[in-house]
Amino acid sequence: MDSHIRTTGIREIIFGAEDGIVTTLGVVLGVAAAGNASTLIVIVAGLAAMLAEAISMGVGSYLSAKSQRELVEEQMRIERQEMKEKPDEERKEISDIYYKKGFRGKELSSIVKKITSNKKLWLQEMLVWELGIMPKKNEVPSKTATIFFLASLLGIIPILPFLFLSVTSAIPYSVILGFGTLFLTGALKTKLTKRSWLKSGSEMMMLGILAALAGYAIGALLGAPAV
Repeated sequence: MDSHIRTTGIREIIFGAEDGIVTTLGVVLGVAAAGNASTLIVIVAGLAAMLAEAISMGVGSYLSAKSQRELVEEQMRIERQEMKEKPDEERKEISDIYYKKGFRGKELSSIVKKITSNKKLWLQEMLVWELGIMPKKNEVPSKTATIFFLASLLGIIPILPFLFLSVTSAIPYSVILGFGTLFLTGALKTKLTKRSWLKSGSEMMMLGILAALAGYAIGALLGAPAV
């Protein structure tokens, strides 16, 4: 149980941080590259993008998790009702499921009897093998949304250099901090994917590079003087 909760938290922190940093980095560099923006304007634009992304991630996560939970609860209600009203048909479905897995004769009968004698196990088997639903234990929509929101606030990292330096001087530090944080976030992701931390970190950092290039290019283009 605790392992599941920790894994879920890591997943949300990773994806929330990734979106927050990539979005903010692109916006900050885009505004800075326009050439005529003051430090205050860059900071305000970055904070606005960061907060908008954090709120969007939080709300989207809440609605998604809530909808998923409601769907699972409704399917559970339907299955419970069918188990009560049509037990023979539901037992037959369990038998068919395990028949397809290769069980036969007494072994199949024993499995079906054991599963259908435990209503909780019976329901779980129907959800997983008949409907393809994997209920997520202990997932609370408000908690998931809060973690996403807070993780997205890591988008403030590319903004920090602009609090202390001029726009021109802050740009390289913003890029370094943004890329570095994305690399660390990607490396942390290997706790879930079990992949190479170097490869995962590099892939995440590439997202930051693409966002930085796109933001900088758009800002430079829009800030270019008319001919």
